[in-house]
Amino acid sequence: MLKEERQQVMLTALKRDGKVVAADVSSLLGVSEDTVRRDLNELADAGLLRRVHGGAVPKAVTEVAYTARREQLIDAKASIAHAAAVLAQDGQVIFLDCGTTTTQVAACFSSHLRATVITNNVAALPILADFPYLEVIALGGSLHKPTLAIVGAEAAATLATLRADICFLGVNGLHPEAGISDFSYEEAHLKRLMIANATWVVALASADKLGRVAPFILGATATLTHLVTDATDDDTAVYRQMGIQVIHA
Repeated sequence: MLKEERQQVMLTALKRDGKVVAADVSSLLGVSEDTVRRDLNELADAGLLRRVHGGAVPKAVTEVAYTARREQLIDAKASIAHAAAVLAQDGQVIFLDCGTTTTQVAACFSSHLRATVITNNVAALPILADFPYLEVIALGGSLHKPTLAIVGAEAAATLATLRADICFLGVNGLHPEAGISDFSYEEAHLKRLMIANATWVVALASADKLGRVAPFILGATATLTHLVTDATDDDTAVYRQMGIQVIHA
């Protein structure tokens, strides 16, 4: 079989199964695992997948600026935000992550909500300021302009001392095996702290982010307690099997 044919088999498997396992492809095609690895490396270099130990997974879309992302998937993000916001309850301490969907969650909170919101989301601050019963704690640090997020050692040091009842987490990729992932190295550090220090971790993910992997891994997918998404039942079945409560927007 020609190299191009082998690689097409791999891309077809990736689209169908959400992953490529080098050992399985080696057995299927009757070629060595070294040959499969070389093919996968070439496909990764071409930007068609992301290499992981033992195979490959789909590559997440490239990060774009906040202002551009704000205009993408508007209806899906609004639906996800509305479905997620009802999880916030009186008396809670809430971590609100950065991102366009999490910003919309802030706008969807009940006007009567009495809670404490801790956030590094600069875009959400003027929205939260209009809620009469919310205590808002803004993390300090440096501004990451592409996402309008506060990042850095100061923000991390503060987060490390806090515990939350619920975290609304923005993600760039969510894969059953590869885990939760993000494009930003510094944001990823803060997100890991939010995940570790919250009782409920609610991932907000439009359908295009499921099965995808961005460069920086936040943790195992099983650390999530909830997934709010506009994806179909079939696309989310694997997450329900992991014990994650899936809320369809």
